Amino acid sequence: MSSEKNIKENVMRDVFVEKVVVNIGVGEGGPELEKAVKIIKLLTNKHAVKTMCKVKLPTWGIRPGIPIGCKTTLRDQDALDFLKLTLKAKRNILKKKSFSKEGNFSYGIHEYLDVPTIKYDPDLGIKGFDVCVNLKRKGYRVKQRKHDISKVGKNQKVSKEDAIQFVQEKLKVVVEWLQMIVIQKKFYQN
Repeated sequence: MSSEKNIKENVMRDVFVEKVVVNIGVGEGGPELEKAVKIIKLLTNKHAVKTMCKVKLPTWGIRPGIPIGCKTTLRDQDALDFLKLTLKAKRNILKKKSFSKEGNFSYGIHEYLDVPTIKYDPDLGIKGFDVCVNLKRKGYRVKQRKHDISKVGKNQKVSKEDAIQFVQEKLKVVVEWLQMIVIQKKFYQN
């Protein structure tokens, strides 16, 4: 019982948001990409970086070196504020399959207009975006430092269950289980 109490009080076990990446994939350069850059600037108040294609797909008309999207990275309080704002657009509901085994999660917004406080701009049109969230625990830097690189212990890594618990407690999000949704649909159809 005392070991469970120590685990709960251990600050090294606290999960936090390392970064949030906001991404819009357009598939082509030109005016559509410029509109996507303006949408990211409108949503995050941060400068967007254009992402370049790395593979050649002749059927889609893309080749390496062509800009096909844009993204920006948010950290610290900006990341938390953006998460709370965009999760309102999702009605504070995420699916369990949105979470990875490493404790990261992502979700998409179909139209940037769904985000509260954002108004429609006819020049930009209607575009959606993706939000990818990276969760960490303190002590993860031992893997990234320059000298005395070490492995991160398995107990220090963020698991899928830890990520779900963090989202439910800190961000007040409901995580839907896919099986429950299927059962409810069958129940209401009969």
